Amino acid sequence: MSSTLTPLPSGPSAAAWDSLRHLVSGRLVTPADADFQDVRTPWMVNVDQQPAAVLEVAHAGDVVEAVRFAAAHGTSVSAQPSGHAPRTTLDGTLLLRTRALQGIEVDPVRGTVTVGAGVKWGELCAALDGTGLMALAGSNSDPTVVGLILGGGVSWFTRAHGFTANSVVSLDVVDPSGELVHVTRASDPDLFWALRGGGGDFGIVVRLELALFRAPEMYGGQLLWPVEHAPVVLKAFRDLALVAPRELTMWAHVLHFPPIPDIPEPLRGRSFVNVAATYLGSRQMAEILLWSLRDAAPVEMDLMQVITPSGLDAVAAEPTEPMPGLEHSMLLTGLDDEAIDALCHAVTDPRTCPLMFVQIRGLGGAFADDGTAGGAVRPVAEPFQVFAFGVPAVPELAEAIAHAFSAVDGTLGHLASRHRMPNFIGEGQDDATGYDAERLARLQAIKRERDPKGVIRSNKPVLGA
Repeated sequence: MSSTLTPLPSGPSAAAWDSLRHLVSGRLVTPADADFQDVRTPWMVNVDQQPAAVLEVAHAGDVVEAVRFAAAHGTSVSAQPSGHAPRTTLDGTLLLRTRALQGIEVDPVRGTVTVGAGVKWGELCAALDGTGLMALAGSNSDPTVVGLILGGGVSWFTRAHGFTANSVVSLDVVDPSGELVHVTRASDPDLFWALRGGGGDFGIVVRLELALFRAPEMYGGQLLWPVEHAPVVLKAFRDLALVAPRELTMWAHVLHFPPIPDIPEPLRGRSFVNVAATYLGSRQMAEILLWSLRDAAPVEMDLMQVITPSGLDAVAAEPTEPMPGLEHSMLLTGLDDEAIDALCHAVTDPRTCPLMFVQIRGLGGAFADDGTAGGAVRPVAEPFQVFAFGVPAVPELAEAIAHAFSAVDGTLGHLASRHRMPNFIGEGQDDATGYDAERLARLQAIKRERDPKGVIRSNKPVLGA
């Protein structure tokens, strides 16, 4: 994506940073501070982000001051609430950590919840326990609600209820001029559309309101088999995913657990194929639907159970502590037996595959819905997504992981579409593939109109960094 923004002048002077320090209540950290290296480090610690400074905001007023400062002193400002979704595109920015923007207000009558920009999904899900209501939460409790939504938001319940971004009712946003504005479909249709899945390029969100969904019963967890059963299990998964009702969501993985003490004994040093699943409904109906998976091969570990919103994080059991990581994704137009066999040959042997996991998500259902009320997130007609993740625990592993990504491409690339889902686009993959041409053009037009100087910069700029 090429840039047509008016370039900002050179960055702030030391005296200018000192002036900002006196305007805000939160802590401003610059390279002159002893802990700057720690503060600038993102959740994915191998990404070498080099912001000009980091502001740990105390309240929404700090965000207003930060944006006005950026516009006046020749820098861009970006939000990264808790360090997730790092990119070197944020180099040179005034980076905002917004974890202090808390607050969770559930309105059971309206069926909505209002959350601050620093609220994590685990915190919101815990607040929903016992209400019979559920938000369109992702698979990991650690990212913030706002961070997931700006990229569209893929939930365990997207098959039933659509992308998380499309459940947004309203947003409170500091715009590129430094004004705090309340954005709804009626008040500003273009900005409301862009903020729901178009990324963080259009303003700094400090609070938003989401629609909730009735979920009096939920069932979920994992079934695990030794990795030698991967071909037969993945084929059974594929067959069920293509016909499953919208209430059932399934993600299959080939998993390699390292032989380290942090891994529980039953998993340590071993490889598995698993299916992680959620069902909006009763245990009994879920088990009827899952019968073909259980019948495919003898299950070694059965972790399926009735779950509450706060238990959703355990379904995929993804890492929540900072770590190094490399990501790679593609959307598939199909998944035949030959492709599954080739993928298994490429990724099931931990001696030759350095990836922590390769995931296949069953999509379908409301992923493909294209309602007029939707935001910038592209409806996904492709039935499957593949997402690969490697941990470069030492720098030398990065090259081996890149080769493994290429091997995945080699087995499945002939089935890949030209699109990806924005939240899953890895470093080095084309950000423009997250949108179709019409949506990308509209996002770029809104950016040029609302922020011609590029005061706001997201990790995936719609006009380039």
